[in-house]
Amino acid sequence: QVQLVESGGRLVQAGASLRLSCAAAGRTFSDYAMGWFRQVPGKEREFVAAVDWRGGIKYGDFVKGRFTVSRDNAKSTLYLQMNSLKPEDTAVYYCAVRSSGRIALAAPEYEDWGQGTQVTVSS
Repeated sequence: QVQLVESGGRLVQAGASLRLSCAAAGRTFSDYAMGWFRQVPGKEREFVAAVDWRGGIKYGDFVKGRFTVSRDNAKSTLYLQMNSLKPEDTAVYYCAVRSSGRIALAAPEYEDWGQGTQVTVSS
Protein backbone atom coordinates (compact mmCIF):
# COMPACT_ATOMS: atom_id res chain seq x y z
CA GLN A 1 0.00 0.00 0.00
CA VAL A 2 1.19 3.48 -0.90
CA GLN A 3 0.03 6.53 1.02
CA LEU A 4 -0.51 9.61 -1.17
CA VAL A 5 -1.01 13.20 -0.01
CA GLU A 6 -1.83 15.88 -2.57
CA SER A 7 -1.56 19.63 -2.25
CA GLY A 8 -1.54 22.81 -4.32
CA GLY A 9 -5.06 23.11 -5.69
CA ARG A 10 -6.86 26.45 -5.39
CA LEU A 11 -8.96 29.05 -7.19
CA VAL A 12 -7.12 30.92 -9.96
CA GLN A 13 -8.01 33.02 -12.99
CA ALA A 14 -7.75 31.86 -16.59
CA GLY A 15 -4.17 32.06 -17.84
CA ALA A 16 -2.64 31.51 -14.42
CA SER A 17 -0.31 28.73 -13.31
CA LEU A 18 -0.46 26.19 -10.51
CA ARG A 19 1.88 23.50 -9.27
CA LEU A 20 0.36 20.43 -7.68
CA SER A 21 2.36 18.08 -5.49
CA CYS A 22 1.80 14.48 -4.46
CA ALA A 23 3.91 13.13 -1.62
CA ALA A 24 4.12 9.34 -1.50
CA ALA A 25 5.17 6.94 1.22
CA GLY A 26 5.72 3.24 0.63
CA ARG A 27 8.18 0.58 -0.40
CA THR A 28 9.56 0.38 -3.95
CA PHE A 29 8.21 3.79 -4.88
CA SER A 30 10.77 4.18 -7.66
CA ASP A 31 9.47 1.04 -9.40
CA TYR A 32 5.86 2.25 -9.55
CA ALA A 33 4.14 4.33 -12.16
CA MET A 34 2.59 7.51 -10.79
CA GLY A 35 0.01 9.60 -12.54
CA TRP A 36 -2.47 12.45 -12.37
CA PHE A 37 -6.15 12.18 -13.17
CA ARG A 38 -8.92 14.73 -12.98
CA GLN A 39 -12.66 14.45 -12.56
CA VAL A 40 -15.64 16.74 -12.99
CA PRO A 41 -18.99 15.82 -11.39
CA GLY A 42 -21.04 13.71 -13.79
CA LYS A 43 -18.06 12.76 -15.97
CA GLU A 44 -15.52 9.96 -15.99
CA ARG A 45 -12.14 10.30 -14.38
CA GLU A 46 -9.77 11.60 -17.06
CA PHE A 47 -6.10 10.82 -17.57
CA VAL A 48 -3.86 13.89 -17.35
CA ALA A 49 -0.23 12.74 -17.18
CA ALA A 50 1.96 10.01 -15.71
CA VAL A 51 5.56 8.93 -15.15
CA ASP A 52 6.52 5.27 -15.43
CA TRP A 53 9.07 3.25 -13.49
CA ARG A 54 12.02 4.38 -15.62
CA GLY A 55 11.02 8.02 -15.99
CA GLY A 56 9.04 7.75 -19.20
CA ILE A 57 6.23 10.28 -19.49
CA LYS A 58 2.83 10.29 -21.16
CA TYR A 59 0.28 13.11 -21.38
CA GLY A 60 -3.34 13.25 -22.25
CA ASP A 61 -3.65 14.73 -25.73
CA PHE A 62 -5.76 17.61 -24.54
CA VAL A 63 -3.17 18.81 -22.03
CA LYS A 64 0.20 18.39 -23.75
CA GLY A 65 2.08 21.65 -24.11
CA ARG A 66 0.47 23.34 -21.11
CA PHE A 67 1.11 20.87 -18.29
CA THR A 68 4.39 19.27 -17.23
CA VAL A 69 4.63 16.21 -15.00
CA SER A 70 7.80 15.39 -13.09
CA ARG A 71 8.90 12.95 -10.44
CA ASP A 72 11.52 13.32 -7.74
CA ASN A 73 12.28 9.80 -6.56
CA ALA A 74 14.66 10.98 -3.84
CA LYS A 75 11.79 12.94 -2.28
CA SER A 76 9.09 10.42 -3.26
CA THR A 77 7.09 13.28 -4.74
CA LEU A 78 5.18 13.71 -8.00
CA TYR A 79 4.49 17.16 -9.43
CA LEU A 80 2.15 18.63 -12.00
CA GLN A 81 3.05 22.08 -13.30
CA MET A 82 -0.02 23.60 -14.94
CA ASN A 83 0.33 26.71 -17.10
CA SER A 84 -2.13 28.72 -19.18
CA LEU A 85 -5.02 27.32 -17.21
CA LYS A 86 -8.47 27.35 -18.78
CA PRO A 87 -11.91 27.19 -17.18
CA GLU A 88 -12.32 23.67 -18.59
CA ASP A 89 -9.37 22.59 -16.44
CA THR A 90 -11.59 23.01 -13.39
CA ALA A 91 -11.76 19.62 -11.68
CA VAL A 92 -10.65 17.59 -8.72
CA TYR A 93 -7.12 16.41 -9.45
CA TYR A 94 -6.04 13.03 -8.09
CA CYS A 95 -2.65 11.39 -7.75
CA ALA A 96 -2.49 7.62 -8.28
CA VAL A 97 0.01 4.76 -8.20
CA ARG A 98 0.26 1.64 -10.38
CA SER A 99 2.44 -1.14 -8.99
CA SER A 100 3.29 -2.67 -12.40
CA GLY A 101 5.42 0.40 -13.14
CA ARG A 102 3.80 0.91 -16.55
CA ILE A 103 1.57 3.82 -17.49
CA ALA A 104 -2.09 3.07 -18.06
CA LEU A 105 -4.75 5.49 -19.29
CA ALA A 106 -7.64 3.91 -17.40
CA ALA A 107 -8.14 4.91 -13.78
CA PRO A 108 -9.11 1.39 -12.58
CA GLU A 109 -5.61 0.16 -13.45
CA TYR A 110 -4.16 2.17 -10.56
CA GLU A 111 -4.29 0.67 -7.08
CA ASP A 112 -3.77 3.58 -4.69
CA TRP A 113 -5.18 7.09 -4.80
CA GLY A 114 -4.81 10.36 -2.98
CA GLN A 115 -7.72 12.32 -1.58
CA GLY A 116 -7.82 14.77 -4.48
CA THR A 117 -7.24 18.51 -4.60
CA GLN A 118 -9.69 21.00 -6.10
CA VAL A 119 -8.53 23.22 -8.96
CA THR A 120 -10.95 25.95 -9.99
CA VAL A 121 -10.21 28.26 -12.94
CA SER A 122 -12.39 31.32 -13.36
CA SER A 123 -12.75 33.43 -16.51
